[in-house]
Amino acid sequence: MISAMTSLRVVTYNIHKGVQGLGPASRLEIHNLMQAVQGFEADVVCLQEVRGFNRQMQRRFANWPGVGQATHLAPPGYEAVYRTNAVTRHGEHGNALLTRWPVLGHGHHDVSDHRFEQRGLLHVRLEVKGAPLHVVVAHLGLIHASRERQVQQIGAMLESEVPADEPVVVAGDFNDWGQRLHDAMAAFGLHTFEDIRHPTYPSRLPLLHLDRIYSRGLRPLSAHVPHGGHWARLSDHLPLIAELAFE
Repeated sequence: MISAMTSLRVVTYNIHKGVQGLGPASRLEIHNLMQAVQGFEADVVCLQEVRGFNRQMQRRFANWPGVGQATHLAPPGYEAVYRTNAVTRHGEHGNALLTRWPVLGHGHHDVSDHRFEQRGLLHVRLEVKGAPLHVVVAHLGLIHASRERQVQQIGAMLESEVPADEPVVVAGDFNDWGQRLHDAMAAFGLHTFEDIRHPTYPSRLPLLHLDRIYSRGLRPLSAHVPHGGHWARLSDHLPLIAELAFE
């Protein structure tokens, strides 16, 4: 039990590498994303498609951040953890976690299912009010069979690295618009907002619920997706914001 704290605010957000649009029409959104992340006032922010560096974009945009995007996005007082999933011709990108709570440790698991998609899991162990909390940031593949195998790898990682009595959150871009992974995740004790639809993609006209927050040892309280204003411009996904209660 985590004393003097009843709930946890968790956000998952695919930031599309901080750039929107293609070619000469592309625009840098990473600075606007920084303001958006600060506005979440979240305990934990799980990010996907975060650039560690990119030489081409650095030449393209004069105001490209001088640090990795995870560090740039972290609000004051937050710690940023980033691990690479994919190495490209001009740089790299992966998953990141931003948190207001102390980081006890972190690791990375390569769950790439074939050579055309580099995918990974970021596992971060936090200390929340003197007790451990595990957070796994996931970005699963585009092919359903790959996602099924990757869920099994999530389960194997939890079994080997997360004690059964310690709470865990698994959040990210699951690329699963048909809720076809719910039963497989439930087999590992992970549950989400099954009766509520929160479409997050595409951001301009959200139809698909690709981004999800699962938990074990925490009870889902509420979730929402912000719409309107600048949200459709910041990324091709919308963020999913959830409140979870400690059991």
